[in-house]
Amino acid sequence: MTTPPPEATTSPRAPRSSAVSAGQRTYCTTVDSPVGPLLLTADASGVLTSLSVPEQKGGRVPLTDWRHDPAPFREAAEQLAAYFAGELKEFRLESRAEGTEFRQRVWAALDDVPYGATTTYGAIASRIGAPRAAVRAVGGAIGSNPLLILRPCHRVIGADGSLTGYAGGLDRKRLLLGLEGVLGADGRDGDGTP
Repeated sequence: MTTPPPEATTSPRAPRSSAVSAGQRTYCTTVDSPVGPLLLTADASGVLTSLSVPEQKGGRVPLTDWRHDPAPFREAAEQLAAYFAGELKEFRLESRAEGTEFRQRVWAALDDVPYGATTTYGAIASRIGAPRAAVRAVGGAIGSNPLLILRPCHRVIGADGSLTGYAGGLDRKRLLLGLEGVLGADGRDGDGTP
């Protein structure tokens, strides 16, 4: 689903220009959904760079120099509508998220968690070859996922099967897992635990 970019580095002494060139422009739009309005951003080439929900921990908020334009997001809006209608199980959208090499590995492991399934933070750590002690760092990388829903961090649960942290809020996590058939209508998994 995503192709990790080369690491972006910035020198702490490098001056930052406040002017935005056309090549650096950020496009945005809002798409309605059952979990609330979704803020989508893309770079100048139309590649998705984030999907955020209101009150998301670490989520993006529109900046004044962003260009509001729904045109680059038509395919994303169609796929999201199909997902929420239960008709799409895997997104096929070009996306790019900047992060450390460790975060990129964690996010790639998230991309491999299939629709209707869950995994644990420990399993993600194991999948990327990180020691068990790195579970907290894995959780931090999952929590910083800039592509909510598209990169399925909502499918990661606690080792005991509990619904643990989700940057978009546990109510949204329950709704998404319910939509995918992981939780029943009462918000509990198949064995009756929350």
